[in-house]
This record gives sequence, structure tokens and C-alpha cells, in this order.
Amino acid sequence: MNRAFISFIKTPSLQGPVPPPRKKTTPKPELTEEQKQEIREAFELFDTDGSGYIDVKELKVAMRALGFEPKKEEIKKMIGEVDKDGTGKISFADFLAIMTQKMAEKDSKEEILKAFRLFDDDETGKISFRNLKRVAKELGENLTDEELQEMIDEADRDGDGEVNQQEFLRIMKKTCLY
Repeated sequence: MNRAFISFIKTPSLQGPVPPPRKKTTPKPELTEEQKQEIREAFELFDTDGSGYIDVKELKVAMRALGFEPKKEEIKKMIGEVDKDGTGKISFADFLAIMTQKMAEKDSKEEILKAFRLFDDDETGKISFRNLKRVAKELGENLTDEELQEMIDEADRDGDGEVNQQEFLRIMKKTCLY
């Protein structure tokens, strides 16, 4: 069942132009110069002594300055990844690496939500069986009503018979599409 959903979502006409095949290694996310400058400015705002380091306590605040709302567990995980020797300090290079990853994740999420909006043409905030059937037909996918209903059932966590944005994001994460 999951394979049908994955291949359906990966249909080229749903994603735009077909990119060349990718190697197994994930390419390192790239930032624009403007994004790098924003990250540097946020870092320098908290590097008050100009040492090139900020305290781990300030990581959350610096990330908020860049428009992110990290959860406590997420902060702990990030600190564990970059502050291996337990100094309580984060270098600009480490902060840049964290923010590059966060910005790439944000872009991926936005792409998934764009796809969600293609399905949700009636703007209810949910993908109904009718929405899914319409998209399948538009894409020339020959899926039975039973297969389409299985896709809805697979993603539907709250049991309302439709797929909301959170459920859609969850199934995309689960199927490694973002």
C-alpha cells in the first residue's frame, strides 16, 4: 500500500520537471549569501565579547531571531551534536551548520505543503477521497476506489476519513519524501 502512495506522490507531473537521478548521498544544503549574512548577524548579536562562540543557553534565542521555534528536546539534540566536549559553547561554524540544516528542513516542509494545497483544491484544509480521486485522474493514475481509500486510511490518524496537513506531513516523513 505504501508503495502505491509513494509512487503516486512521486508522479513527475505532481512535482514539476523531472530532475536527473540523484546519487544516494544527500547533497549538502546550500544557503544564499543573504541567508548566511542573516545567520552571522543573529550569531554576532549573542557573541557579545566577540570570541566567536555563543553559550548553548543562547542557541534557542538565536534560532528564534531567525524565525525558528525549536522545542527543548530538539535543542538538547543539537547541542549534543555540536558541543561534544561539553564546553557549553557553540562556534559560528557549528551554528551555521545547524541553521543550514534547519533552513533546508523548512524549505522541504514548504514544498510538501505546496503539494498538499494541490490536492486540497476546495481549501478545506484536508484531503478528502474526492480530492485524491481528482488528482489521480488528472495524473492519469489508474487506481481503484479501494486503493485510493487505502491511501486515505494509511495517512488518516484522527479517524475523520480525511488527511489534514499534519497527517500529510507525517506520511511524507514516514515515506522519506522529505
